[in-house]
Amino acid sequence: MTDIFDELESEVQSYARAFPVTFNRAKGSWLYDQEGKAYLDFLAGAGTLNYGHNNDNIKQALLDYIQADGITHGLDMHTDAKENFLNTFNDLILKPRKLQYKMQFTGPTGTNAVEAALKVVRNVTGRSNIVAFTNGFHGVSLGAMAATGNSHHRDAAGISLPGVTHIPFDGYGGQDIDSIALLDALVSDNSSGMDKPAAVIVETIQGEGGLNVARKEWLQNLEKVCRKHEILLIVDDIQAGCGRSGRFFSFEEAGIKPDIVTLSKSLSGYGLPFAVTLIKPELDTWKPGEHNGTFRGNNHAFVTAAKALEHYWADDKFQTEVQLKVRQLATRLQRIAKAYDPSLITAKGRGFMQGLEFNSGDLAGRVCREAFSRGLIIETSGSESQVVKCLCPLTITQEELEKGLTILEQSVAAVLLVELSIAS
Repeated sequence: MTDIFDELESEVQSYARAFPVTFNRAKGSWLYDQEGKAYLDFLAGAGTLNYGHNNDNIKQALLDYIQADGITHGLDMHTDAKENFLNTFNDLILKPRKLQYKMQFTGPTGTNAVEAALKVVRNVTGRSNIVAFTNGFHGVSLGAMAATGNSHHRDAAGISLPGVTHIPFDGYGGQDIDSIALLDALVSDNSSGMDKPAAVIVETIQGEGGLNVARKEWLQNLEKVCRKHEILLIVDDIQAGCGRSGRFFSFEEAGIKPDIVTLSKSLSGYGLPFAVTLIKPELDTWKPGEHNGTFRGNNHAFVTAAKALEHYWADDKFQTEVQLKVRQLATRLQRIAKAYDPSLITAKGRGFMQGLEFNSGDLAGRVCREAFSRGLIIETSGSESQVVKCLCPLTITQEELEKGLTILEQSVAAVLLVELSIAS
């Protein structure tokens, strides 16, 4: 029964409409409803549960910390939980990648991290314009929303969203458009009408935008243009980070070094709210308290995040396992897509951000509903909700991954069989 939700919860709810049951338990890659039915989770908290639900390797550390009356809420005061997280992140993530960043603990959501990033680049450069990309998604608070492309989110603001210039993402409108050369020309020409940007903000894989992937060469050229014009480079790794691309940071394969990186979603390792903005030391010009947030000191998240890093990122074993399953995912999705006309369905994405793009949002939505009826939780993304997006936990077993992809394949077949019979 969902009567109480219908009566009291705002109409803004969205995922509950796609999955109209009441869940009461979760473990690993599985969710269970009140009736005991099991569902394979290919949504994973919209990429928040990279290590699955109630991960035993992480849970005990949190239980021990709570049992010992560890600090829960600490504003930005020093705590042993924060100290351990900082040391662990520095030792296991930053140093091995030869990265140097100061870590700003923002409010606990991704959009908080983006707001901090936009504010700091404007303060440092003295410039206000930000360059963002078509189909980008950076959050739904006003600054982040201005950098977001989708009108569904932008229109909800109710006011104009200035301060951002949008240019084509890699591949937008076809590969004939060289958007980096366009950016270079616009910034170089004092008659272009573009105010010199303070920064460029980019997702290397656009999650909500429809699994659009930036090529390594495109990202490398973007970094070169930013350096040429003294424009700061922000990589929004909120969804694609923490291993979802196949490496901890999604920009590692391109070999670039952003000035600022935003992280959230799976950073806590346990689904707890946690977000940070990584800032090159020379850009950390904040005055004390100039940007704050009451819940920027989630010590429970510090505990689980440190444990996740220790267990999964102390060596290359987990990353190697993830990349093996990434190849399994890609092979199956390509096989599904190749069974049909490419004008109807194609496979796309990178890492554990892959899926199937249909020629309409209606078809994609019907596939997701069919999959749910068969015990698979999976959702859409893209400008017209036309992409069925696989965001399963990175810890999913190969057998579970195969089972979920089989359900997806059956669901696609069931929907397209009806569609093709109507067309004929």
